[in-house]
Amino acid sequence: MTRERDPFRIPQAGIEAAPLAGLASIDVNLNGGSLTGGEFITESTLGGVVVFAIYQSLLTGLRTEALRKRGEINRAVQIQMIGSTVWASVKQGAAVSLVLAVVLLVFPWLAMPLSLLGLVGMGKASLDLFHAFWDGLDELQRAELLAAAMEAGVNLRRFLDGGEPGLQGA
Repeated sequence: MTRERDPFRIPQAGIEAAPLAGLASIDVNLNGGSLTGGEFITESTLGGVVVFAIYQSLLTGLRTEALRKRGEINRAVQIQMIGSTVWASVKQGAAVSLVLAVVLLVFPWLAMPLSLLGLVGMGKASLDLFHAFWDGLDELQRAELLAAAMEAGVNLRRFLDGGEPGLQGA
């Protein structure tokens, strides 16, 4: 798994969110869910859109916060970037969720393999969120976090793809 280190590149929610988005469903009429075609597709698509929107807003928010702290963008630009990337992700999420909802309606037995793929996808998504969080920390905060992790017996190095220059041996 490669890690994008360009601080100006905003990561996009991708295939890692698709399996969970395909399984997410929001019961809008509170009837306990239904397997009727239209309602199932609508509720599954809405759930998928929410998954994509939340994931993208976290990715963009964490990455742009790092830029804002360094003074490279201001709060207004940060909010605009979050809004535009979330809107693009919502459109992508609607398309992906709609397709997956139709597939699950026709082939309901695919829910189990899709849920297993969702676990793998959420693992990658968690690492992406961790990296976006890490990039937003300054050197002092990173050193404090590494020290606290070592004290707790946790090795953060494996999450940082070999560490960064200047942090070797810490």
